[in-house]
Amino acid sequence: MAFLLVFSLPALAQNPKLTDPEIASVAVTANQIDIDYAAIAKEKSKNAEVLRFAETMTNDHKAIIAQAVELVTKLKVTPKDNAVSQKLNADAALTKKALLKKSGKAFDKAYIDNEVAYHKAVIAAVTGLLIPESQNAELKALLQKVVPALNAHLAHAEMVQKDFK
Repeated sequence: MAFLLVFSLPALAQNPKLTDPEIASVAVTANQIDIDYAAIAKEKSKNAEVLRFAETMTNDHKAIIAQAVELVTKLKVTPKDNAVSQKLNADAALTKKALLKKSGKAFDKAYIDNEVAYHKAVIAAVTGLLIPESQNAELKALLQKVVPALNAHLAHAEMVQKDFK
């Protein structure tokens, strides 16, 4: 499940050049997907650490989306759907379906394993594709600004994941 994204995001780096409106779409899509995963966790999990992590994902990724919306509004740019954001959504739909089939500790482990894999893949895509492709300095700066938060999310997910080994 999580591995769909791990394999698909790096492959997306081989896509043709992305425009800034397409990059904005990918950024918002990736953040919204993690909010959606967190919503499933908040509905299904009873584990305090998993719930705390899911709440952090919801709050942090909503804040990143708000910053992105503020920037594209200021720049008068409309995010443009593209093959990368479509692939993210298609893979996320499969992951959500798999998560919804699980319960209890199996769900918690699957959710946190997915979060570790997803954050690794997103960090690779942001640093290897979105930042290098960004033409607008403010968009590039926003993407660079979120990398430390993504790294912190990954470290947090890996810490929670240790409880499920």
